[in-house]
Amino acid sequence: MPAMAVEAVDKAYRLARERRRPWEPLWRECFAYAAPVRGGGLDGAFAPASRLSDQLFDGTAPDAVEQLAASLLAELAPPNARWFEIVPGVELSQPQRSELAPELERITRLLESQFARSNFAVELHQAFLDLVTVGTATLLFQEAPPEADSAFRFVAVPAAEMAILGDGDGRITHQFRTTHPTLAALAARFAGICWPEPLQERLKERPELRVEYVEAAFCEGAGWRYVAFLPAGSHGPALLLQEAHLDRSPFLTFRWIKAAGELYGRSPVMTALPDIKTANKVVELILKNASIAVTGIWLAEDDGVLNPANIDLTPGSIIPKAPGSAGLVPLQAPGRFDVSELVLSDLRARIRHTLLVDKLGPLQGPRMTATEVLERSAEAARLLGAIYGRLQGELLAPLVQRAAAILRRRGEIPDLPIDGRVADIAWRMPLARLQAREEVRNLLLWLDSLNGLGPAALAQLADVGALVRRLADALGVPAELVREPSGPGAGPAEQAGESAHVA
Repeated sequence: MPAMAVEAVDKAYRLARERRRPWEPLWRECFAYAAPVRGGGLDGAFAPASRLSDQLFDGTAPDAVEQLAASLLAELAPPNARWFEIVPGVELSQPQRSELAPELERITRLLESQFARSNFAVELHQAFLDLVTVGTATLLFQEAPPEADSAFRFVAVPAAEMAILGDGDGRITHQFRTTHPTLAALAARFAGICWPEPLQERLKERPELRVEYVEAAFCEGAGWRYVAFLPAGSHGPALLLQEAHLDRSPFLTFRWIKAAGELYGRSPVMTALPDIKTANKVVELILKNASIAVTGIWLAEDDGVLNPANIDLTPGSIIPKAPGSAGLVPLQAPGRFDVSELVLSDLRARIRHTLLVDKLGPLQGPRMTATEVLERSAEAARLLGAIYGRLQGELLAPLVQRAAAILRRRGEIPDLPIDGRVADIAWRMPLARLQAREEVRNLLLWLDSLNGLGPAALAQLADVGALVRRLADALGVPAELVREPSGPGAGPAEQAGESAHVA
């Protein structure tokens, strides 16, 4: 990459940082009240020991954020469970689909094994914490070294390290990650780089000095370009360290919801922030009132003997007073603070409702009936419908496609494009299975209606083979377990009746 192109990337990076700056005060508030340990990086280097939690008195929001992040992981990409499947595309004929199905099943199992052996679940949960808190999260998907247990390696990038740019349609076109490694670490990683003289002198004098290091990924035609560079500074102009052409960006940036004309997402914590701040203030006042109730406020008569500075209110202490004086007299509070209990429970309930804890969280009461379980699942699908669609397009689909691209490059799977024509992605996570179960219920209701017309009508109107394949696909049944029915067409009436009975 020529020097002029590096300067253009550096200029885009500074523009992205400038456009992110108006969001940072809102992010600080969200982190301070919902995830105080994770918000230190917005003020400089990431500081997990920052004292942001000193002003946090109510733990409802942090607990709800953790529960919602865990529920998202369980609903979208549950560990040790199949949440996706590579299936034949729509342009293949039925013989081609039957021939390709075993190979696609092998690819699915290989991808599942690679995800299970990697740190995918741990890092995705951390990314979901940022998603719920500030509305925008990024998962870095890298290829691991050949000697590693898994071909995949993931990093949940903190919100403080990411900056993005987009086009007029709200699509993300530029992604920048800023870190601050030491000069010694950079010199060891990029040993073949010709360092500028100021950096060479600093490397000799202070190898532990930390410098600003940027990794950028931006659209370039049909693919992406990855660039690692040092932005312009005291060492001189921007310095290119590494570049590569990729099919897809290694940074998977996804958002909770996005308002029209905005690039960064908005989170449920932002919606609940007024209630969170109010509940925090109410608990603070309750604690102050409790402190006054325990220690009390006292009146002392100035009789020339009693010295308030020398009074120690401990058991067994003796406080001198002048004869005839009142000594210490407790000050009666003008009223009680019981009104706080009337609003605090309501505030906490609204916070938990906004963060979907009452819909997705664990049950607090007795066991539910089967009907109540279905209704609860339908309610969860309705609430997460729009969020699920966005996460499917911005996180899950690019995740599977990049995983397949890495294994293709390693020669572990054949070069089959996952474009919907030859091969496609079928989602098997719990939220997708809810929709599949609804489709199965409709098919069985239709089949039962045809069965009521008699075996002859069922044999003429129902294609048993297509029906079995449709039910198997909706229920996630492996292709090798589905056998084509014998006989021409849909088969005789007895075969149709038997299939209807089995269904």
